[in-house]
Formats: sequence, C-alpha cells, structure tokens
Amino acid sequence: MRPIRAACLGTATALVTLLACVPVATAATDTDSADPKGRDRVITLTGRLAEQTRFPVNPGGAPAQGDRTVFRSILFDEDGKQVGDTGGTCTTTRADNGGAEECVVTYNLPGGQLSVQGMVFGILNPGPPPSFDNGITGGTGEFDRARGSVHADTIAPGTRRFTIDLHR
Repeated sequence: MRPIRAACLGTATALVTLLACVPVATAATDTDSADPKGRDRVITLTGRLAEQTRFPVNPGGAPAQGDRTVFRSILFDEDGKQVGDTGGTCTTTRADNGGAEECVVTYNLPGGQLSVQGMVFGILNPGPPPSFDNGITGGTGEFDRARGSVHADTIAPGTRRFTIDLHR
C-alpha cells in the first residue's frame, strides 16, 4: 500500500474536503476583473483531509494499476472559515515511473457544485503529494456550465491549497 501522504486530496481537492450559505465571493479570494458581470473569477481555498480509504488491488503488496482511493476533505476560505467540502475517487493508472492516478472530484461550495477531473502524476514518489492541475468539467447552481481549471499544492501534511480558475 502507498503511504498516506501519497494520497490525492482532491481537487478541489480532497482537491479534499474543497456550506455556510455564504456567497462564494465572500467565502474566498475572488477576482472579478476579467468580466464585469463576475462570470470569470479565481477562488482560493484550503482543503484539509477528513477521511480517506484505500482499496488496493494487492492488499499488503506493491502499488498496482487499479488501486483506488476514496477521500473527503473540508474546505476553508483564507480567513479559516469552513465554506464547503470536496470528495472523490482516484484510480491508479500507472504503478511505474512515479505512478499516476486519474481522479474525479466534486467540490461542494456555496451556490452549487463543481465537477473536476484529471491526472495526478508522481503519486508514488517519496515526499509530499505532488501538485496537480485538473479540468473543471461542469457544475450545478451558480456554477452551471462552468469551465476552467483547479491547481492544487500541498502546503502541509493532509492540507492542500486549491486555486480554482473559473470560467462560465
């Protein structure tokens, strides 16, 4: 089994983890200068891993293609206020050359949900989990028809910073 630090937090998250009935504009860093109607924006959140379960193909053995991780993270704004959560699954697609996972994650935020999907490379390398960029594939509520990307950086054990570049 992989060490817990190699886990994907989800994009968004998790990337996870990613609500207080507060508009996203007040719940996170939000820059609306790209569109006067506020349709394009950047949201910065911190995700703290809350739950994680691994389903290895070879229990007690080496990482293998098909290993799966299910996770949930709690999302906080820059003031430390809880504003949502994120949850998803990551499936190992490559167990050599540092490993790779394909992840599908949902971010539950004030006003709706964001769906995110993509690859995370280097998951089996020693050290903190790698940074990654995943694509926003859609959303609900105020995020209906959303597009863009989520960038994640590990900032502490079990903690990631998610930068959501949102286009609608």
